[in-house]
Amino acid sequence: MQMRAGDRAPAGGPTLTFVGVAPATLAPGPALMRGGEICSNAAMADAIFGNVREYTVSELAGAVKRVIEDEFGFVRVRGELGRVTQAGSGHVYLDLKDERAVLSGVIWKGNAARLRFRPEQGMEVIAVGRMSTFPGQSRYQLVIDSLEPAGVGALMALLEERKKKLAAEGLFAPERKRALPYLPETIGVVTSPSGAVIRDILHRLRERCPRHVLVWPTLVQGKGAETQIAAAIEGFNRLAPDGPVPRPDVLIVARGGGSLEDLWCFNEEIVARAAAASAIPIISAVGHETDTTLIDFVADLRAPTPSAAAEKAVPMRSELITELLNKQRRLTSVLARAFDARRAALVSAARGLGRPEDVIGPAAQRLDRAGELLRAGLRARRDAAAAGFLRAAGRFGPQILAAASAARRARLAEAVARLRHGAARLVERRWRRLSGERLSAAALRRQYAHGEKSLAMAGARLAALAPRLLDAPSRRLGSADQLLSALSHERVLERGFALVRGADGRLIARAKNALPGEAVALVFADGARGAVIDGGDEKPLSGGTRAAAKSRPGARRPAPAQKSLFD
Repeated sequence: MQMRAGDRAPAGGPTLTFVGVAPATLAPGPALMRGGEICSNAAMADAIFGNVREYTVSELAGAVKRVIEDEFGFVRVRGELGRVTQAGSGHVYLDLKDERAVLSGVIWKGNAARLRFRPEQGMEVIAVGRMSTFPGQSRYQLVIDSLEPAGVGALMALLEERKKKLAAEGLFAPERKRALPYLPETIGVVTSPSGAVIRDILHRLRERCPRHVLVWPTLVQGKGAETQIAAAIEGFNRLAPDGPVPRPDVLIVARGGGSLEDLWCFNEEIVARAAAASAIPIISAVGHETDTTLIDFVADLRAPTPSAAAEKAVPMRSELITELLNKQRRLTSVLARAFDARRAALVSAARGLGRPEDVIGPAAQRLDRAGELLRAGLRARRDAAAAGFLRAAGRFGPQILAAASAARRARLAEAVARLRHGAARLVERRWRRLSGERLSAAALRRQYAHGEKSLAMAGARLAALAPRLLDAPSRRLGSADQLLSALSHERVLERGFALVRGADGRLIARAKNALPGEAVALVFADGARGAVIDGGDEKPLSGGTRAAAKSRPGARRPAPAQKSLFD
């Protein structure tokens, strides 16, 4: 820092004025004057630099950061990618370099996820962002908002790399491609609704064979177009076959011609993978015939133009009509020839069969013969059965039955006699047994004594068990008696209440039920008294009457109006 004669020191310090000396003489050499005194060079340097502002490291780093960010708030840098690293947090750190310098750069996680290609070392790119510093390492860096390949060569290299990657995964394999439906009912189209592509497709379909067309509007160029195209393919596949919006039988992904950059959204992996995962056959019609994108390799069929895609999707209506008429004529001819052949065969078979009388006559004769033989057989069988019955009837006359009955009766009488004799003998044996020694007086006494002892033991056990058996019921009975006494209306009557019953014994619980002049019974705790209901309403006592009642000796106070027990 150099100061000229007459310059002031930095703000905040004392004012210094150089006297008779130039700033160049501050080096070791002649003396200086300060405040009228001679000072050494060291003392003068201390006076000058001791007044410069002192920064902390963080303050100085922040000041440098503000200067760089204010000066380079938005920059566009072209260079070659050097080191490229993706951290676990999702941020991408890289170096931009040329032949003389290296610039550190960082792409935050959100912007890195929106990149349309994968940055790799050696790729020439154009980065757009703002300059900043990283105080932790005392270096400046470019915070990148967007990153694009620089030039067609880089894009083609990136395209070839993606093509090799997807081909290695089998997305281009011929066996994955499906045949298109011959005559689809519904055709889905993924394209821009404002371009000429959709008009060309509809015009060609109208000429060839009109079909139901569903259009999913998307961007077909620029940032975010690849996401919309992939979402449209997935959205068509999510439609239910029998839903309110019919599911297409075939999809057409179409766009008009353009440069490689214009068609780049159809080279994105998200679009290629969505087309590969589609359950609906896809026709790719992107650009002109010479344009090739990744979706062309993944699609089930590639059309050179959108109009050609419409031609490949449906056949010509006139060709269908002609083919249908040809098939109708062929079917009619085949049926006519078949009928003629069957008719000729029927005539030939009829000639070979002969007359119906000749065919049925022998069978009718055999039937008549069989009927006659059947009738003769039945008559012979009946006669044989009648003869046998007559022979058997002679053996079953009344004499035979009477003899059999007499024999059965004799056997029954013999059995009864044996039963009576056996019963008498059995009674006699049992009597002798009962009259024997086992029923002597001594045996009876012993048996009586044993029974008396058993009875005494049972009585003792019963006497011991009786209190325990009766204790619990007695307690329950006492509790029930106390509860009954507590709930009894007699206790309520002892507190001064009374029951009012009519002449027929009914309970009068309301004043409206007591008729004037009706004889009633007032039931108190110690008895009942008769009374008559008057016809007037209850009147309170006047003040004088109440005072007189109070002044009379021995006068009883009127009882307060009491309510019924059932109010």
